[in-house]
Amino acid sequence: MALVKLHTEFFRNLSPTGPTSFSPSFNLLYGANGSGKTSILEAIGYLGLGRSFRINRHQAVVQHGQQRFTVFGGLDRGFEEERNTPASDSLAHRLGISRDIAQKETMLRVDGEGVRSLSSLAKHLPVSVIDPGVFDIVAGGPGKRRQFLDWAVFHVEPSFASSWQQCQRVTSQRNQTLRNGRLDEAMLRIWDAQYTALSERISEARKLAFDQIKSAFNSLVHEVDISWAQGLKLDFYPGWDTSQSLSDVLVRHREQEVRMGHTLYGPNRADIRIRFQGRPVAETFSRGQQKTLVILMKIAQSMVLNSLGKQVSFLIDDINAELDQSHRTMLAGKLQELRCQVFITSIEHPKPGSLWQGREMPDYRMFHVEHGKLKEE
Repeated sequence: MALVKLHTEFFRNLSPTGPTSFSPSFNLLYGANGSGKTSILEAIGYLGLGRSFRINRHQAVVQHGQQRFTVFGGLDRGFEEERNTPASDSLAHRLGISRDIAQKETMLRVDGEGVRSLSSLAKHLPVSVIDPGVFDIVAGGPGKRRQFLDWAVFHVEPSFASSWQQCQRVTSQRNQTLRNGRLDEAMLRIWDAQYTALSERISEARKLAFDQIKSAFNSLVHEVDISWAQGLKLDFYPGWDTSQSLSDVLVRHREQEVRMGHTLYGPNRADIRIRFQGRPVAETFSRGQQKTLVILMKIAQSMVLNSLGKQVSFLIDDINAELDQSHRTMLAGKLQELRCQVFITSIEHPKPGSLWQGREMPDYRMFHVEHGKLKEE
């Protein structure tokens, strides 16, 4: 499904105008710094992620002097939809998220009905972001790579979100028991049993999604003829040495965990280990190579979802600053092949011909953004 309607109220610097209609294919947004381009991507991200991809605090996105922001979106019927169907008849889902800053309450709606979990909202709109922060997937810590993997797992395995939430609660209870000061071995064994069962379920789902991404990635790097592909190796680390059962690992390292006061082994320590000729790519790859690697990993993710009939919406912020011409062309071409929906921002007026060199150009819409208003050209 693609986002074809967007309406915001009191969100960042966006003007409260009527709903904007987008292409289910490519949307090119340009304007000066501070005009509102990234705010539009951020609003779309709220519908697909339930949060901002730029900042953790909801307060930062509400307009000055206001106590609440709202984002509404309308989705089409996806790959099978007849594109010539009138837009008013073609919406498959209507999504909404509103945050009351004063009351610290978030309200979620799907097709006019209130829902309680962000997963109920986000499952309808897989959103993948490429912005300056995304390159931490390679250069940053394991948490960034877990987020990368879990985004795919969430859209591949419907039960993952519930399992992960349960695991977080059990981990919190287990950590509290570890910090009590007086070791309660009987209670710890109860938490260990629940934690182990959930951990194995989560790791199994992660490994399945990782194997699919890795397979897509391997075929992709050979297709685009990347010179360093031969020495590159991606491995999934579940968060403990799997030559032993997790329950044995927890018992064996009991004193260490009691001393540290929190859980040291399990899915909260999972990682995708990316190495080139045996060394971490963060130490061996140039900034340009790291960008290429992250882009290919993002495309591989979308290939997996595409094979399941899910359309991914890509939010690409300030493309000219982050990617050179060859990478822009490669990315646009692959996303066109996968029939992704794409939102691309730039300061300069876009030149569609340079994005699709030697290719048939897709249907696209172009918007000029100024003072928080979108004007279609």
